[in-house]
This record gives sequence, C-alpha cells and structure tokens, in this order.
Amino acid sequence: MDQQSFLIIHGLGGSGPDHWQSWLAKELIKRNNHVIYPTFTNYNLPNKDIWLEELSNALRMIPEENNLTIITHSLGCFLWLHYASKQNKQIANQVILVAPPSPNHILTEAKSFFPVPLVGNQLKKVAEHTLFIHSTNDPYCGLKDSSTYANLGLPAITLPNAGHINTQSGHSEWPWMLELCLSQEKLSLYA
Repeated sequence: MDQQSFLIIHGLGGSGPDHWQSWLAKELIKRNNHVIYPTFTNYNLPNKDIWLEELSNALRMIPEENNLTIITHSLGCFLWLHYASKQNKQIANQVILVAPPSPNHILTEAKSFFPVPLVGNQLKKVAEHTLFIHSTNDPYCGLKDSSTYANLGLPAITLPNAGHINTQSGHSEWPWMLELCLSQEKLSLYA
C-alpha cells in the first residue's frame, strides 16, 4: 500500500497553534502520516511569487510514490489555484479547499494573488478529487461569491454559520476534517 502524505497550506496571517490546521497536522503525525506544514514567508503581507516558490519547494519534499492530500485554508486556497493553473499533470489525489475568500474583492494585504485563476478543468487535471468547503456566513466570501466556485463544476459543501472556519469562528479541533483526510472513499462521495 502506498504511503500517505499531507500538505497543509495556511492563509493570510498564518494559522497559529490553536487553528484547526495546526491541530490537524499533529493528529495526522500521531497516526504516522507524512505531513508537510510550511510557514510561508511574510504571511501578514504575502507575495504570490515567493509563496509559489515555497509551495514548489514543499511539494518536492513529498515522495512521488506517496498518495498526496492537500488541505488549504483561506488565502492558501488562492495559492493552490495559482499553482494548479500552471501544472500539466496530476499532483494530488485529493485537494480540500476550505473557506476560499471571494475572488471578486481584492484583499489589500494580498493584492499579488489577484486576479484568481478559476478553471475547473485545470483543477480536475491536477487532482483526482477536489472539494470546496464554504460557510453560510463567511465574512470573506458571501454565498453569492461562493457560487463562483460552484460554477467550476467541482463538489462543494456549505457549512451553516461556520464563519471563516478559523480560530475566531471556533474551529480549533476539527475531527470531521481529520476523518475526511483519512478516508479517501469519503471524499470521493462528494465527487
């Protein structure tokens, strides 16, 4: 059986020790999984090109024979979308994009990430399964803007009243996400 690797990509401001991504990394490591959880440079005022280079370096740390699941949050979703838009081969088995910000409202601190490449066919090329997770009351991406992602033709889940799905909205431990990461069959149900 192939070894499983996980790449966790934080967003603007990093994730911090109490964020569900930090909890998830620890839980996956406890279960003897290979986990890469980089801290990207200057995460309060990020530069897309620098982050893309750092993401590329992180991906090189994953053995090619391993099954790869990528879990992103917020601006990390944009980073993945930019990276994926320039690839011509499958990189991951699963990609889970949690709380992507609106692609229609430029974040001043992250101007270099706009415009956001939104090409569903390209995302299908680079990952066997891609899942978007939104919230009904995300202050960075309202339901109208989240429909932009739904129009890509990829599966999506909308969680009721989960805010930006971060520490401020009460997401520190997230057992459902751990279960989703560890069960490939479960993610394929959303396909």
